[in-house]
Amino acid sequence: MPATSPVPPELPITPTDQITAPDGRVEPAPGAIAAHGRYVNADLYPVPLAERRWTTYNFAALWVGMAHNIPSWTLASGLVALGMDWKQAVFTIALANLVVLVPMLLTGHAGPKYGIPFPVLARASFGLRGANLPALVRAAVACCWFGIQTWIGGQGIYILLGKIFGGDWAGATEIAGYPWTLWLCFLVFWAVELAIILRGMETLRRFENWAAPFVLVGALALLGWMAAKAGGFGPLLDQPSTLGWGENFWPVFFPSLMGMIGFWATLSLNIPDFTRFGAGQRAQVWGQSLGLPTTMTAFALLSVLVTSGSQAVYGAPIWDPVALAGKADNVFGLLFALVTVLIATISVNIAANVVSPAYDLAHLAPKLINFRTGALITGVVGVIILPWKLTATPELYIFTWLGVVGGLLGTVAGILIADYWIIRRTVLDLAELYRPGGRYWYTAGWNWRAVLAFVIGGLLAVGGSYSQPGKGPFPAGGLLPFLKPLADYGWAVGLGVALTLYTVLMRATGGPVSELRGTEGRLG
Repeated sequence: MPATSPVPPELPITPTDQITAPDGRVEPAPGAIAAHGRYVNADLYPVPLAERRWTTYNFAALWVGMAHNIPSWTLASGLVALGMDWKQAVFTIALANLVVLVPMLLTGHAGPKYGIPFPVLARASFGLRGANLPALVRAAVACCWFGIQTWIGGQGIYILLGKIFGGDWAGATEIAGYPWTLWLCFLVFWAVELAIILRGMETLRRFENWAAPFVLVGALALLGWMAAKAGGFGPLLDQPSTLGWGENFWPVFFPSLMGMIGFWATLSLNIPDFTRFGAGQRAQVWGQSLGLPTTMTAFALLSVLVTSGSQAVYGAPIWDPVALAGKADNVFGLLFALVTVLIATISVNIAANVVSPAYDLAHLAPKLINFRTGALITGVVGVIILPWKLTATPELYIFTWLGVVGGLLGTVAGILIADYWIIRRTVLDLAELYRPGGRYWYTAGWNWRAVLAFVIGGLLAVGGSYSQPGKGPFPAGGLLPFLKPLADYGWAVGLGVALTLYTVLMRATGGPVSELRGTEGRLG
């Protein structure tokens, strides 16, 4: 069918292809999606309506469990190390999480409505084959995050067990620069994480339900312990900012804000991997709104209060919660801290950094890779990327890692939001998302408009990346010096440019028309 005139993206969808429930949620009609097609397997197939039962509590618990982890605890410490006081640090984190909540809710909408994971949603904008591009970008980031979290969790176990077993534990023979006991903790922790996720998403839901309150109790116990020993919180809370609120503050604030957004920018893409199990839109909207910004802000404040107490007690602020817990003077306290660290890190890592790449890699080769195989690949890649190097300094962690990641992923988020909300008005042909040659096939399975928007948006977002001399891998003048002024706003630049450019290209070139090639017999 030649493209001769624009066709509205809301073109009526064949009613026999899908079934729409009274609340607007959709599932495919029996036989509408071939069970053994090239672009489908059991993990990519839409979740049946009867199995979409995650409630508001499930989503809130998911976020409580993911927010209460060591890297998010140390976000405030990284900002203070850059010169902010505690009020500026907490404000930056709170604002970042309110901002990132918006794309989180917008992309999450497709989950409960259609029961599809992130890579299948990306087919609507990138094409059935082209969706592998954003999926692999997201998978690569998640693999790195998985390695970082696993290394940090392994270190926590190592430190706390060292306090229990004594000097022989910490003084063990070194392998590749680290004691073999540290490598043992790292590998054991890695194995426990994969054992949980390999049991499937229902096991993850149950784990998050009880992990969230347990970790919260553990964090509050740490606060109470510090308060009892310190006799109050004062010294650190009174420490002034070295930046002030003037011209020295804003050059640090904006890249830090983008870095804090980048912390959860990964989830703003693949949140449909979780919301596809939602009982309805209300559950995902309220669950995420109650769980993400409130928990992250409260956790940042909690970390500041506890660290304040540590300065009063020990004479210097101890930002690392593991190192602080290691100060406990009894075995019970150390064991409780050990279990809390284990549960907190496992909770975020398997939810945030294994689920997504497992689906993304399954999308790459549905016939060869299922969810469990994808999880195993994620675990292996997370080890070989040397994760300990990515968190070496606050500058490297916040500006280089989180900043660049946020810029690239913001670009993908802009395309997904533009396609789903502006071009299609949330209307998708569910069965066509799995059919080669159908309305989402574009040109040989690729939508060149999405690819072009991704390339240009990504270039503008991260092309000017720079590092202070000796503080990171980029030149001080920026990779592309003329783009350096945009580098501090990478996530916002990537999202805004890609959203605008994709919308313009789709409307200017009759994008929806090209989807119709090969569908004449189904659309009439």
